[in-house]
Amino acid sequence: MAKIFFSYSHRDEALRDELEKHLSILRRQGFIETWHDRRIVAGAELDHEISQNLETADVILLLVSSDFLASDYCYDVEMIRAMERHAAGEARVIPVILRPCDWHDAPFGKLLATPLDGKAVMRFPTLDDAFVEVVADIKQALRQMGPVKAPMQPAAVMTEAQPAFEGAEKPRSSNLRIRKEFSDRELDKFLAESYEFIANFFEGSLQELERRNPDIETDFRRIDANHFTAKVYRKGKQECGCKIWLGGRRGFVGGIAYRGNGGLHDYLDDNSFNEAINVENDGYALFWPLAISSG
Repeated sequence: MAKIFFSYSHRDEALRDELEKHLSILRRQGFIETWHDRRIVAGAELDHEISQNLETADVILLLVSSDFLASDYCYDVEMIRAMERHAAGEARVIPVILRPCDWHDAPFGKLLATPLDGKAVMRFPTLDDAFVEVVADIKQALRQMGPVKAPMQPAAVMTEAQPAFEGAEKPRSSNLRIRKEFSDRELDKFLAESYEFIANFFEGSLQELERRNPDIETDFRRIDANHFTAKVYRKGKQECGCKIWLGGRRGFVGGIAYRGNGGLHDYLDDNSFNEAINVENDGYALFWPLAISSG
């Protein structure tokens, strides 16, 4: 059983939780166990517990973001020791790029990061899309580390998937992509999943903002399946607000559009917007451009 250690900033705890969920099938099959500092029980010595688990980890996941790079403990203590163990062949360090940041010049910048090409998890249309790719890379790393066998189970519950971890994977090219044309269905699905992620992100962020600030009230409201509004109030006075909607692939407003700073009556039509983004592709993948159009 391989032990996986999460090195992360507490500001990225929600993303760490999502990744751990995606690793749950490997844990259930007995291939891995996971550890992070939230496992520390009351009364235990923090530094000792973290150091002990870092020293015994087989795989160390660096959950990289600007907050990770800014954290003295993550960078100067956990990451430096992780890289020492990696260089000594005692553990495998895998950088997982959560949010866009300037990480390439860090000591771990020479390592192959996940997702592919160092594309940040938050740049994917959904977290599920990103973490499925991350888990696949972790599984490949486990195979390359050598045989990793699960605890013996009764024959009735053994699965065919388990032997996949026995033995190293054969060498192959890492660039096996072929250019393609994306169908209308693929474009529509990408748009819809992206919109749902944005809506859920706004709703969750407003709830957390209200929880952390007693003088703040928020209102998240789905107008219909393709429109929502978000508002922030301080002591009953509206400080800001916006409407975001899914415009589809065609029409005056394509993609996903945004209009800010209005009351409910200002959000009744889709004829004007402050900003909008449209899906693009490079022949290999669908993605959102960095440039934003205004109208």
